[in-house]
Formats: sequence, structure tokens, C-alpha cells
Amino acid sequence: MVGVVLISHSRALAEGAAELAAQVAAGVRIVPAGGTEDGRLGTSTERIAAAIKTADDGDGVLLIPDIGSSVLSALALLADLDPEGRGDRLVLADAPFVEGAVAAAAAAAGGLDLTAVATAAQEARVARKF
Repeated sequence: MVGVVLISHSRALAEGAAELAAQVAAGVRIVPAGGTEDGRLGTSTERIAAAIKTADDGDGVLLIPDIGSSVLSALALLADLDPEGRGDRLVLADAPFVEGAVAAAAAAAGGLDLTAVATAAQEARVARKF
């Protein structure tokens, strides 16, 4: 099953979004990677790498960053982990953080592949609320 890593500057935000997404996706590995090692706001490639290892069960991992340097940190890590840019095991989604997390988790729980899970997360951008 595809895993999901939520990358945020805020540990609390990443953990809260992961908790919410887990409500619709029993069994999906949704791993928060928020904040820095010393508890400050920011991002950490080490925390992201550890989250990827935890989330990966062999079907790939979708990374969903919040803003700014979380995107840059994820891109830097992807350049190291997937230097050819194949995206067959790790994909970075350009998705709204909370809505994308929930959509990705639901898609992963439905057994969709990494490409389809990424598409679900990204399509959450246009989902109407009313």
C-alpha cells in the first residue's frame, strides 16, 4: 500500500493532518515529518528521510509538503534518493496540505498505485466545499 509523508514547518500541523487523514484510511502509513530535530519551526531532510523509511512498505511513498522550505527540503532529498527523477518509488505532490493528505490517504486505502494516489492528492485542489 502506498505510504504518505506529510512535510510541514510545524510538528503540530503535520501530526494533526496525519491524524485527520488516518480517520479515513485505516491501514495506510501516514507519517508526519514536521519541525526540526530541536523542536523549532522549520524542516529537516533527516526527519523527512526517516518518515519515508517508516511510510514505505514497498509500493512507494507520496510526499505532501506545506509551503516554502518544506518543498525545497523535499526536492533536495528527492535529488539524493531519486537522482534520475524516475518517480517510481517517491513522488512529490503539488497538493493542498490537508485536503491533499485526506484524498491521498483515501486513495491509498483503496489500493490505488502511487501515480493515482498522487493524482487524487493534487485534484483535491479543485474540490468544492459547497
